[in-house]
Amino acid sequence: MRLQAADLRLLLGLLLAHLLLFFSFQDKSVFWYIYTASLLLLITYAILQEDVDDQAGFFSYISLGVLSGLLLYGIFWIGYHGVGFLKIGLQRDTHQLYRWFGPSLFWEYLALILVAGPGEELFWRGFIQKRLLNYFKPIVGIVIGAILYASVHIYSGQFILVFAAFISGLAWGALYFWKKSMPIVIVSHLVFDIMIFIIIPFK
Repeated sequence: MRLQAADLRLLLGLLLAHLLLFFSFQDKSVFWYIYTASLLLLITYAILQEDVDDQAGFFSYISLGVLSGLLLYGIFWIGYHGVGFLKIGLQRDTHQLYRWFGPSLFWEYLALILVAGPGEELFWRGFIQKRLLNYFKPIVGIVIGAILYASVHIYSGQFILVFAAFISGLAWGALYFWKKSMPIVIVSHLVFDIMIFIIIPFK
């Protein structure tokens, strides 16, 4: 009965995430309004289902969070600038993503930092991956979690975003499993977002 109940909560969470992200990506002009509200709902759902892991100290939050965020950004930077004959198409798709879904107003940048990064980690790593690891070996649970995280980005209509979500999902999933600390993963996600959207965007 306990396993069945846990499965139902997991499936309901995934269904909720797909419905909310589907509607978030439907109208680019109001994307940040719907996306922010959607993540607030997912945060609420996640924290009602699972405790937030925090098994690291403040120094680890900052050092490992910042370092891993910069490292992941560096991997994306190398991939973006080193794809050879695919570079033109990749640049076109990336610029389109920035134009369609990137923050542009001050409140949207606030939502990116205060809601988007923390919300995605609390739901996808703190709830979905944590549930999956009850039933699968770590590497399998992390990979499935990354696939599920990437799957909701299909509604953007951009394969590059789906692929980027999968790669980052693997990185943050592994970091969360390794350190058992949600603050570290949130800091990593925030550093990555700040780099890719504010400091050195791929434009």
